[in-house]
Amino acid sequence: MSKLELGVCYYPEQWDPSQWRSDAARMAGMGLDWVRIAEFTWGLIEPERGRFHWDWLDDVIEILGRAGLRIMMSTPTAAPPKWLIDEHPEILPVGPDGRVRGYGSRRHYCFSSDVYLAEAQRIATEYAAKYGQNPHVHAWQIDNEYNDHDTVLSYSDAARAGFRRWLAQRYGTINALNEVWGTVFWGSLYSGFDQIELPNGLVATPNPTHALDFRRYSSDRVRLFNKTQVDVLREHAPGRDITHNFMAGSFEFDHHAVAADLDIVGFDSYPLGNLMGSTLSEKEKRRYLRTGAPDYQGFHCDLYRGQGRGRVWVLEQQPGPVDWAAQNPSPAEGMVRLWTWAAYAHGAQAVMFFRWRQAKFAQEQYHTALLRSDDSLDQAALELAQIVKDRENLPSTTRVKASVAMMLDYASIWAADILPHDDDFPNSHIFREWYTALRCLGVDIDFVGPEDGLEGYALIVLPQSMIVTPDLTTRLEVSGAKLLIGARSGSKTTQMQTPSNLAPGALADLTGVRVARVESLPDIARESVQLQNGQLFDFAGWREIVETEANVLARFKSAYCDASPAVVRSDRATYLAMVPSGALLHAIMRDVLEWAGLKPLDCDPDLRVTRLGTLHFAFNFGDMPKPLPGGGSRRILIGSDPVGARDFTVWQVN
Repeated sequence: MSKLELGVCYYPEQWDPSQWRSDAARMAGMGLDWVRIAEFTWGLIEPERGRFHWDWLDDVIEILGRAGLRIMMSTPTAAPPKWLIDEHPEILPVGPDGRVRGYGSRRHYCFSSDVYLAEAQRIATEYAAKYGQNPHVHAWQIDNEYNDHDTVLSYSDAARAGFRRWLAQRYGTINALNEVWGTVFWGSLYSGFDQIELPNGLVATPNPTHALDFRRYSSDRVRLFNKTQVDVLREHAPGRDITHNFMAGSFEFDHHAVAADLDIVGFDSYPLGNLMGSTLSEKEKRRYLRTGAPDYQGFHCDLYRGQGRGRVWVLEQQPGPVDWAAQNPSPAEGMVRLWTWAAYAHGAQAVMFFRWRQAKFAQEQYHTALLRSDDSLDQAALELAQIVKDRENLPSTTRVKASVAMMLDYASIWAADILPHDDDFPNSHIFREWYTALRCLGVDIDFVGPEDGLEGYALIVLPQSMIVTPDLTTRLEVSGAKLLIGARSGSKTTQMQTPSNLAPGALADLTGVRVARVESLPDIARESVQLQNGQLFDFAGWREIVETEANVLARFKSAYCDASPAVVRSDRATYLAMVPSGALLHAIMRDVLEWAGLKPLDCDPDLRVTRLGTLHFAFNFGDMPKPLPGGGSRRILIGSDPVGARDFTVWQVN
């Protein structure tokens, strides 16, 4: 892994051409390596069908390239022009309320539209043929933030027709579909695929397999849309890396599948913008109001590094207050620098800041940038100067394979959304909570998908894997790793049915558990879980009544089925019959790490440590200095011991 590369998102079309040359010179002078451009330029390049205005973009590319900057060009399909909408209004997406979503912002297209797919392929071909082998264009981004504004699920006529075709291909006969969906329930049988509607606007909840299949179909359409443009770029821009900027915290389509067609997995990082929507307590949100959650950057870099087969870039890094959250605080001074190096420590090869200059018109006027709209330096630019100095002090190194892997399965997340059984079930948030619990103990983590290789790990954790196939079970078994398996795992088949042997289905032999009943408890239940050592923890939420002959490590103290198993351990697996959080989760994680032969590290709650090859990093999200954990002789390259407040330290072990 080479040294960290730095970039910026630039919108030259929003500024007078007289500024372009000075902008390029300033970017290069500030130590930037990359400039990402053009993701919203379709209507400017092709103001009418077949009439192209390339001259201004030619000039921009030449100016940036001559300044020594490498360009990431974008296909402009995230914002189709008005003339195309007028020609084909049927390409507009339709919300779950059945209302067509109109033109005037962005992402106003339906993934199911074959008309739009062809238009996207056409314009991507025009851009790729024009710039695919330009010596200044070194990489490409496809589209922009696929699920922004909740646009993956569209309930259009095109989606209905496409879904019907997808179902016919999947099931072959309508009788097979009726059998799998269990349409005998409520007498909702079908006699032909042309009778099937989309799962919205119903009196009650839809058939769960119907809903899950629609999620799968919609995800497949995202992959098709992405791959169609990938294929264009492979032909016209050989040798150039291809990426897309996933939205951090988005689980609406299968990122594993889409990432398989990319060279680099990119994501957009907004730690403060996403803080208030997290599951942190109100006390924690106050504490981290100006830093973001300590594990935000690490979680997403680790997740997308796994999907990118080691290659992850931050394609938009928050530079200051954003403009799209309910409230938009400023980050503490130094946090942009800290976030940047946290990304690098977790394997990011490049970080691009959003954006070069703050907009003075339209929707994002309050979204900060490196420069204010009057060209003066904002705080992020000052921190960029320090980042450039920092990287001169660090040798090149590479992230090594972790000892712990976390499995994330998108279909299981959709399944729990469809059949929650508990309106407060944390679902995708479970992954963040488990990740945080492990990171607080100093553990580095790789993410894997259900189709990925599992060899070489001491511990594999499955926080929320409702759907577990026999093939995955076999690969877990032969991996040799110890397993930590969360509640609900294996509780549904791929057809969204209860396994014939009850939950955890295919995992029954590995866990030594049979789930006899599930319930969900409100906070007023005031029940608890007691560990073998006598520690007692408050508990509410998802609970399972399990039968087992394996070792019971913790039991429920409850008004119902008192002393039933809460944590069960077989030779290979530790199974949780509930969804722990807080101190209970941390106690379980510490025990499981020791059981797997790994040594937990005692870290301050505000401190996160990680390793990148020969480099060790410690990031302090607190407002007081924190001593480095552990001991031994160190050679500090950046920072100090103790680690400064809202600062970081990098060292090598002597």
